[in-house]
Amino acid sequence: MTTRLFHISDVHFGVEDRAALDAVARAVAEERPDAVICTGDLTQRAKHSEYARAAEWFASLGVPVVLEPGNHDMPYYNPWERFTDPFRRYNRLRKTVGSELASPDVVLVPLRTTVRIQRRIPWSDGVIKRAAIEETLARLATLEGDPRTILVTAHHPLLGPRDDGKNPTIGGDEAFARIAAAGAHAILSGHVHVPFDEVRSRAGHSARMIGAGTLSTRLRHGAPASWRVITCAPGGVIDSELRLVAAPLPA
Repeated sequence: MTTRLFHISDVHFGVEDRAALDAVARAVAEERPDAVICTGDLTQRAKHSEYARAAEWFASLGVPVVLEPGNHDMPYYNPWERFTDPFRRYNRLRKTVGSELASPDVVLVPLRTTVRIQRRIPWSDGVIKRAAIEETLARLATLEGDPRTILVTAHHPLLGPRDDGKNPTIGGDEAFARIAAAGAHAILSGHVHVPFDEVRSRAGHSARMIGAGTLSTRLRHGAPASWRVITCAPGGVIDSELRLVAAPLPA
């Protein structure tokens, strides 16, 4: 028995790629995955209109939806709300269309990597606060001995693209090491708009990092719009298939 997940990220409603969204929706209708997981940047500017479009699209899929917030999902044009209740709009969306995944094969554990303000520019990169990592580790501790595959879901990759380069996620190296030591098999993320799938190590502990691309028009480094089909069996068995959305041919 296996559990099949569609992993999408960085939809950026407001500058979404309609052809990419239609491709995912068709695949969901035809293949009926057990859940769709979106690892953040649901909107471009966290406008109410963008959240409404996101709610309509996710609700139309007709399968369980698991959401994480990204740095674009906090208000851009309402500083008061950003600083006092930055995830209000996101939480409303999650309450409307989000759900929990119940599976005998896989369990999802969230890690919040987005913060309302930083001491650096840009504010778009990840920060892992002490409370966030401790909450994730507490959840992982309850899963000790659990036979299911354990996936941590976050918006920002915990490590930089190269081990000899700067890590743009503050606290990411320590978080990765502690999460891997706690038994997580893989960490799903987005943010960089370029897909990746690799095993990384820190402090003697290894885990798989799996990144979806983007379903928006904000393409980077020549990577087309994409998403992943992730099939899990108990014991850390993970098969990841990258699906690319081909650009339409010119008229």
